[in-house]
Amino acid sequence: MELLQVPKFVVIEAPSILGLKPTGVERLPDALKAANLLGELGAEHAGRVEAPPYSPERDKTTLLLNPQAIHSYSLRLADAVASALQKNQFPLVLGGDCSILIGNALALRRLGKYGLFFIDGHADFYQPEASPTGEVADMDLAIVSGRGPDVLTNIDGLKPLVQDRNIVLFGYRDTKEAAGYGSQDVRESDIYVLDFIEVRKSGVAKAASNALDRLLLCKELKGIWVHLDVDVLDDAVMPAVDYRMKDGGGLNFTELGEILKVLFKSGRVVGMDITIFNPNLDRDGSIARKLVSSIVTGLSS
Repeated sequence: MELLQVPKFVVIEAPSILGLKPTGVERLPDALKAANLLGELGAEHAGRVEAPPYSPERDKTTLLLNPQAIHSYSLRLADAVASALQKNQFPLVLGGDCSILIGNALALRRLGKYGLFFIDGHADFYQPEASPTGEVADMDLAIVSGRGPDVLTNIDGLKPLVQDRNIVLFGYRDTKEAAGYGSQDVRESDIYVLDFIEVRKSGVAKAASNALDRLLLCKELKGIWVHLDVDVLDDAVMPAVDYRMKDGGGLNFTELGEILKVLFKSGRVVGMDITIFNPNLDRDGSIARKLVSSIVTGLSS
């Protein structure tokens, strides 16, 4: 696998809440721009992909919220991300909720075989019938790995968008909760999983390095995409999320920066998305500024 050069950062706004609910997550791009993310990275603005209207009704066939709308949105987001990648730019996609991962993964799948480094407080591995809400943000990792209704898993006939063996799930801590709802168990897949306890035990930098090495065993990968759901952070430092995890676990901002630094120093990462941060729960903007600082620390490596 050839070493990738660090390209130009471009920011794509993807303020979709189709996979969650319209509580404020759609303002994530505005908040991070206001905290000078583009200036700190020297990034250019590469457009905004607006979402279609939200419906709170679960689809009777798939049991999902907004499946057709997410399908069409994913196609348009994939076009924007693929365009950046083909220009040797680094797309930094600002959500929105975690369902934007589908469009990002679709863009990659159209261009070849890529890996996914999935950093999230939740495994997001529900099947529709086990999800208490039908929110696709509950199941985005399951969907991009080919599990779930074809309307989202088999867009363009490219199922799976990412193969299990080319995925790392890093830092999650919702095992008991997910099992209580009857979610399928991600540990029964071929995805390489490191929960928060394992990450903290090894040390975040070492855990990230070992997980990255595991991904890079596949020499056919053209690159790696990083998915960051900010609820991987401890509730004490990141309360600005809709589904708070008040368990005393989670990363701090310094650790997040260390993880991203390990990944980006490899030269293999080609793009990244950031999801779930809700600016309505960050009244003075201080959390957004800390999040931007952490991200810039990692990406500037």
